[in-house]
Amino acid sequence: MNILEAAILGLVEGLTEFLPVSSTAHLLVVQRLMGQGGDEAGNAFAIVIQAGAILAVLGLYRERVRRGLAGVLGRDPEGRAFARDLLVAFAPAVVIGGLFNNAIERVLFGLWPIAVAWILGGAVILGTQRWLNRREGLELPELGWRRALVIGLVQCLAMWPGTSRSFATILGGRLVGLTLAAAVEFSFLLGVMTLGAATALKLVKNGGVLLEAYGPLNLAVGLLVAWLSAVVSVKWMVRWLETRSLAIFGWWRILAGLGVVGLLVLGG
Repeated sequence: MNILEAAILGLVEGLTEFLPVSSTAHLLVVQRLMGQGGDEAGNAFAIVIQAGAILAVLGLYRERVRRGLAGVLGRDPEGRAFARDLLVAFAPAVVIGGLFNNAIERVLFGLWPIAVAWILGGAVILGTQRWLNRREGLELPELGWRRALVIGLVQCLAMWPGTSRSFATILGGRLVGLTLAAAVEFSFLLGVMTLGAATALKLVKNGGVLLEAYGPLNLAVGLLVAWLSAVVSVKWMVRWLETRSLAIFGWWRILAGLGVVGLLVLGG
């Protein structure tokens, strides 16, 4: 890998991580097109550069994060409730991911499963967009741990690459009655916990292999570009959804899935 390739992967990660289009699927496809990925180092690089996107959300939602931390310390009741809801929503991914992660990577981390998930998810967005984009509903302080648990269970669907963690959690938020804006914000902040845990685990397990294969400079470039592009992507998505629908992401997913199918068919 050279610096340009590291920057491209960082750009793909940052732009797609918090959009409902599946960053994992995009990274796997781009890695394959560049002749990379499929090994421990490649998979670790794709996950570890998520840290750049995590930093972007921490910065953009620093007040909500500050209140959550204050709540954990007993200084903010609303912040404590929000921190509890995040932990409850995070728990199912820990349990199910811990039990089935190796099987999921073995069975679903291929281009055909990704294409299917992209197309199905796009069809769901387009078929439910009127409901998904309704503006009324509950705000985050009204969430509660039971509704948060439902969101966490729905998030586990995103262990299938192409499904999209962001899409699953936004869908889960709307299912339990959150407004679209609240569902998006909760999705972003739950992503910080979920992606942070996955990044830390990969660093512990494969950090040495990753640095040996790609070097610290390529990793730093990937992280930096992921951070900058995620800032742009998250701000754009929030502004877009203030006046428009999720339909653009449904079409994006379907076109991406059909594109992968075309490449697979033409490639034999």
